[in-house]
Amino acid sequence: MSPPARRTGRPRSAEADRAILGATRAALVELGWSKLTMGDVAARAGVAKTTLYRRWTNKSELVVDAVAALLDEQLELPDLGSLRADVEETVLRFAALLARPEARTSLMAVVAEATRDEALRERIRTAIVDRQKRLVLLGRERAQARGELLREADLAAAARNADLIFDVIAGAVMHRTLVSADAVDAPWARDFAELLLCGLPAPAPAQKPAGSV
Repeated sequence: MSPPARRTGRPRSAEADRAILGATRAALVELGWSKLTMGDVAARAGVAKTTLYRRWTNKSELVVDAVAALLDEQLELPDLGSLRADVEETVLRFAALLARPEARTSLMAVVAEATRDEALRERIRTAIVDRQKRLVLLGRERAQARGELLREADLAAAARNADLIFDVIAGAVMHRTLVSADAVDAPWARDFAELLLCGLPAPAPAQKPAGSV
């Protein structure tokens, strides 16, 4: 049996990809979603428009990948020696990233557009959400190795818990920074980590009256 035919043409350039994705984020800040075109991005990146279309079918795919690349480059899980410290620092780093116009504008644009585009929602899920869940998985693994968390025997439950933790952290920080526009500072991050790791305080048990049985 003969080997499969190899694709011809130039190999994909990582440098060109970085230039294109950076130009996409810059164009979104300046033009907004509705006015952004593939031609605008190509001109800013210094590449032919055909180069874009060889990599991305449309601007929705392009913008999602521009957001995903920024998150991949800028968000790393710290290793500060405790789960609480790691959570606090991750929250602060994520909030700082969302404060940048290129991140805030790009993310809000794709989320808004995805409300009416199922294919775009799926691309966001695979390119952004599933990839960023690595931070939760890595943080849990480190905490288990330090003895701060138990290792779950039920793998399905462990996966559901990881999804839930990711949703809680990402949802809380995005809502506070992008919707309510409140500060995500050190005191808030500390209170958030306390609630995430310890939950709401339970009421003290009622005391029986003296002499009662």
